[in-house]
Amino acid sequence: MAREYAFVTSWRFDAVPEEVWDVIVDSHAWPRFWPYVARVEDLAPGDANGIGSVRRYTWTSRLPYRLAFDLRVTKVEKPRLLEGEATGELEGLGRWTLTPEGTGTLVRYDWIVRTTKAWMNLLAPLARPAFAWNHDGVMAAGEKGFREELARRALSARAVRPSSAAS
Repeated sequence: MAREYAFVTSWRFDAVPEEVWDVIVDSHAWPRFWPYVARVEDLAPGDANGIGSVRRYTWTSRLPYRLAFDLRVTKVEKPRLLEGEATGELEGLGRWTLTPEGTGTLVRYDWIVRTTKAWMNLLAPLARPAFAWNHDGVMAAGEKGFREELARRALSARAVRPSSAAS
């Protein structure tokens, strides 16, 4: 029997929603700055907005296991909402919601999934707190990586802008 989990993660960044959005949708870059993302692979293209695209995500964790799942994009409202349906070792819904907050952005990630690995389902009654601890650690590392990536992209954008000083 599959076990369902509902995780909610909130982050706040000192960047406008468009900048945060760009990092979220560029999941091919995640393995570079998010320690627990092992690989992101394209499986199917989507339409011009990305709806219908499918990527396979392979994750490591603080616990000694890996998970892989395919995520099909089902809803895109740039730069506010990105939603997808997961299938594979995790099945369910992932939803990024971005809300402007002052000069920054509040990010909420909802991850409502069921496990399909037999050993996880068998251990779930006892291991649920460990799985939650693991998820929280993976997301904390993601937040740190997102901050660093946003800072790197902001610095890079400033470096390529022409000087506005008059000669």
